Amino acid sequence: MKKDLLKGLSEEQIAKVKDCKNHDDLLALAKQEGLELTSEQLEAVNGGACSNTDNCPPCPYCGSTNVKLRQSGKVLKKYKCNDCGKEFQTEYTSK
Repeated sequence: MKKDLLKGLSEEQIAKVKDCKNHDDLLALAKQEGLELTSEQLEAVNGGACSNTDNCPPCPYCGSTNVKLRQSGKVLKKYKCNDCGKEFQTEYTSK
């Protein structure tokens, strides 16, 4: 991961990021640490569009599953549909 994407993290948090094996681990770490990830950080972590393993919701406007995770906060996840262009959000749910 590019160093500029780690900007604002403590040395301890950076060490935890380096221990993550995949983007799911990174998103879980961000949630655990209460970090608000920028869109650029989410792009780097998630690689763009959601995959089936991300459990991303379909677009509530057009039903497309071609959505991109845009922002992940403590309680909400924000998405943008790549097909219709509309944005929507969901609350975190425990697995």
